Amino acid sequence: MKPNKQRTRHLGTVAAAVASLLLTACSAGSTTAGNSTGGPAGDTLKIGLVAEPANLDFTKTEGAAIPQALLYNVYENLVKADQSGKIEPDLATSWTLSKDRKTYTFQLVKDAKFSNGAPFTAEDAKFSIERVTSGWTIALKSRMDVVDTVQAVSPTELKVTLKEPSNNWLYWMTTRVGAMFSRTGVSKLATEPVGTGPYALKSWTRGDSITLARNDGYWGPKPHFASVTLKYFKDPTAMHNALLTGTINVIGTMQPPDALDRFQNNPKYQIIEGSTNGEVVLSFNNGSGPLKNLKARQAVRYAIDHKALVDTCWAGRGKLIGSMVPPTDPWYEDLANEYPYDIGKAKKLLEESGEAGTTLRLRLPTLPYATACGTVVKSQLEQAGFKVELDQLEFPAAWLTTVFKNADYDMSIISHVEPRDIYTVFGNKTYYTRYDNPEFRALLKKADEGTQEQEIAHMREAARLLSKDAAADWLFLLPNLMVADKDITGLPVNSVSESLDLTGLGRS
Repeated sequence: MKPNKQRTRHLGTVAAAVASLLLTACSAGSTTAGNSTGGPAGDTLKIGLVAEPANLDFTKTEGAAIPQALLYNVYENLVKADQSGKIEPDLATSWTLSKDRKTYTFQLVKDAKFSNGAPFTAEDAKFSIERVTSGWTIALKSRMDVVDTVQAVSPTELKVTLKEPSNNWLYWMTTRVGAMFSRTGVSKLATEPVGTGPYALKSWTRGDSITLARNDGYWGPKPHFASVTLKYFKDPTAMHNALLTGTINVIGTMQPPDALDRFQNNPKYQIIEGSTNGEVVLSFNNGSGPLKNLKARQAVRYAIDHKALVDTCWAGRGKLIGSMVPPTDPWYEDLANEYPYDIGKAKKLLEESGEAGTTLRLRLPTLPYATACGTVVKSQLEQAGFKVELDQLEFPAAWLTTVFKNADYDMSIISHVEPRDIYTVFGNKTYYTRYDNPEFRALLKKADEGTQEQEIAHMREAARLLSKDAAADWLFLLPNLMVADKDITGLPVNSVSESLDLTGLGRS
């Protein structure tokens, strides 16, 4: 494997007008370099978001909100992912891979420091990687199971040896499991994150906002904004009004998308529209209850009119993909027509399943896309003869406890935004979907250990098997929809990592 180029910041240039609904990785836009000196000391940015973290410790707390705020901003990784999912240097300046594809040797930056003043060295990288398996509790910790040994060769050289070749391990290192922690800074992660990043936590007003301050001792290019406030809104209308009144500068996630009409023809604002990893999943409890029954699950899939659903609940702004693989992954195939809408077939399968009189519990998180689409799902299933009981659970606390942890549900709706999350959501039989198929897990293993061609072939086979098994129903892929003041630059067209990367944002 050839050494990677010295670290650079690849950042998407903001489109002046609305982009096409789905931008592929290769057309994500041009790039601009980060501001090496930072902007004015008083220049601040405020971004509106919908899901506040329950705490700040993503080693023990599930969900996307924590890495969205902290990854690449407060915490850095050895490597990171750009808009297209391409791996690029971060705290590692370069790396090589041995001929047997099992040993990675990383060259690290020399002058990085954590926000607590401790220097970053290969010993910290070793500590961080080993701690995933020994100290983390979230499901994603399994992504480090392939690691055999970690060796700090010198303060700036790290050697990681895997148990077997893995196509995915380096990619997983761009996600939260690859975050680098201080050996002396992990005692209060839920409230006091300590990282090497360009920002440090300034304040957290629970129920309202998180403010990050520029780290003036940062080893790399300084971000433009002296501080960035992530302000959380439970009511989308309140977030839209906040932009209109100048309380915030960016709507990080436009929900619902039909509200774009309020900004579309206003010269004060710009609209960003691209792609995400966010598969909106109608998840099934495959392990217990009525949807343990294959024919019942298949009946649900045939009962959903996906085009009508996305038109009704998400203003038609979502791509139908029919699988757990977004178009930005190399093994994507369009499986949207594997279960075409067929209410007659749905009724027949429901009758054959023996579950016709059983009530399905559709338990939704209080997130705009889930509540909006949940009522449509309920209506469509009832037209096919299902009995559906819908209730809403406060997100994140109640939903994470009831659905995610205890699997006390039959169906739910959640957007899984983690990169390549097919491994986690369906490859782990203890995950909340409770999908347990040894053939599927064997395909994932073959894909990870094989050649690049074999990886693509096996991953496509795995996605098709998931669809055939009706392990879930994939409603649509969330678009990346952002609205911002006209002078904000560097907003990402595509959102395909776990991070809302603030490092390249600026003001023209």
